[in-house]
Amino acid sequence: MTDVKSLHHTMMGITSGGITGAIEVVITFPTEYVKTQLQLDERMGAARRFQGPIDCIKQTVKTHGFRGLYRGLSVLLYAAIPKSAVRFGGFEEFKRHNLSPDGTLTPARKLLCGMGAGVCEAILVVTPMETVKVKFINDQVSPNPHYRGFIHGVHSISKEFGLSGLYKGVTPTIFKQGTNQAIRFFTMESLKEVYRKHRGDTAPNQPVPKLITGLFGIVAGVASVYGNTPLDVIKTRMQGLDAHRYKNTFDCARKILRSEGPFAFYKGAVPRLGRVCLDVCISFMIYDSFMEYFTKVWPSPKPKA
Repeated sequence: MTDVKSLHHTMMGITSGGITGAIEVVITFPTEYVKTQLQLDERMGAARRFQGPIDCIKQTVKTHGFRGLYRGLSVLLYAAIPKSAVRFGGFEEFKRHNLSPDGTLTPARKLLCGMGAGVCEAILVVTPMETVKVKFINDQVSPNPHYRGFIHGVHSISKEFGLSGLYKGVTPTIFKQGTNQAIRFFTMESLKEVYRKHRGDTAPNQPVPKLITGLFGIVAGVASVYGNTPLDVIKTRMQGLDAHRYKNTFDCARKILRSEGPFAFYKGAVPRLGRVCLDVCISFMIYDSFMEYFTKVWPSPKPKA
């Protein structure tokens, strides 16, 4: 594959990734909205408004209509579209530089390409957007909000805190996103490779049925949760109120293991499984669908002689 065609493939990855991020958020946002409402309901201290998820949905639809389940969607879209575009586009870019002569990736390079995609999304999107999101939400629940909207909030926060303020916590975020995507892409690419060999495909990039891709996405989601949760636990401890107890990341891990045992590294893993598996399943199915579509309607340019 020539450089021109490879770069074209990367651009398709960025475009497909951005669309994937938008659709995924639209599909899964009601569950995120209900979860947030229930969490806020528990913290208010007064009588609880909702008896559970179903009651929350009923009351929201009754009061605000079906569209009420999508209040706040725009905030997540601002983050989801560039994050997904950078993630998938980054993977395609790293992949095109690491393909073997037969058009496949070695196991080590699958991990490295996935990690590269995760590091890119952590630096370019996740860290600054998470900082903005947290500050924006805190401002909106205060008695006198200062930000007139999300765009105004981004501008004001960037002006007030500067670049360094937007990138607080970038190191643990890089570790988390890097390992997360390394595991997901490695698992997905490996399972697709095994499936193609079993099917007898001769070309390395033959499409895989979407249902099979979805099942592989669930497996990749499970692998990423159990492979990444220990790092997430350590990151949370290092950023918590008791962070002063730990000299560094390795000291934190050692003290958790010694005082709480190995299972402490997997606290919160089970509740994450459903959401993560759904997200990964949906995102890979949508992404592959758009990549196949763009391959047909967006022909690659012919290299110049």
